Amino acid sequence: MADNTARAKQFMPFAALRGYYAMVLAKNRVVEPRRELIGDAAERLSRKLALVKKGMMITVRFYRGDAYETITGMVTRMDPEYRYITIVKTKIPFDDITDISSPEIPDGE
Repeated sequence: MADNTARAKQFMPFAALRGYYAMVLAKNRVVEPRRELIGDAAERLSRKLALVKKGMMITVRFYRGDAYETITGMVTRMDPEYRYITIVKTKIPFDDITDISSPEIPDGE
């Protein structure tokens, strides 16, 4: 049995340029400028955030690093004091959120 595992190791892929492909993908990523919410849009988002509760399924669009991302999942933590929401294991500051949607949150709110 030991001979089979030694033989299998010789056919394992070899990564001579470890991290190279990740670097190429990072260079090709388009940087998207961050836009601030103002006026009615900020008020609408604030009202939606007030309706979010732990255990709700929501979709959040937010700014991370250099681009906007969208995540859908269950709210595992809502912390208005420290101004962040956690969706599954992703912690998102309130200031980075641009939109929230859920069947439980009316769009007009």
